[in-house]
Amino acid sequence: MRQYWWKILCIVLLLYTFTAGFLVKVPEIGNLYQTIRNLFFHVPMWFAQLVLVTISLVYSIRYLRDPQPKYDLYAWQYAQTGTVLGVLGLLTGMIWANYTWGTPWNNDPKQLGVAIALLIYLAYFVLRNSMTDLDKRGRVAAVYNIFAYFIYIPMILILPRLVESLHPGGKGVEGNPGLNGQDLDPEMRKVFWPAVVAWTLLGVWITTLYLRMKTLEEKKHSH
Repeated sequence: MRQYWWKILCIVLLLYTFTAGFLVKVPEIGNLYQTIRNLFFHVPMWFAQLVLVTISLVYSIRYLRDPQPKYDLYAWQYAQTGTVLGVLGLLTGMIWANYTWGTPWNNDPKQLGVAIALLIYLAYFVLRNSMTDLDKRGRVAAVYNIFAYFIYIPMILILPRLVESLHPGGKGVEGNPGLNGQDLDPEMRKVFWPAVVAWTLLGVWITTLYLRMKTLEEKKHSH
């Protein structure tokens, strides 16, 4: 039972997010209206993605220090699940943008940064899968994954804050009013932070399921 507690917590928090997310009273802020509820889905997905690609980074570093195939596999799968969450975060953001900014794509610096960052990670998967030599694949993939991570962070967290952006926190923001941790409505915080934990646990759960399947497949082939 001990090993399942976090999975039970994940299910409970996801149910809470989907239920309370649509029922909690939200403040009327600028042009957001009821679309502000997307904050419980769009932003936590990016939090979860950041956690997953950070775990992937750690495994890539571990592979370079101790080249065990499992570290390469873990790094690849955590990055893959993180990228899926990133794509979902981008899509939910585009839906939100369509309602608040009038169009799904505005060439906003944060949108462009996210798109470039996701393409960099897609290139990581293509590069890794293009090699047949396991040792070479692991080393090259690990180095590239580290490179991708340290490009990703400035692309989505730093650069958008240095230029004019429709997103909250951007320089000369003209789009959404600020929605940072300091001015987030207290009632929304009760849903937002559990949502962050829920989406992160879901990402880890999906990844561990895939890794378990991969391990069973390898044992089957070895026999």
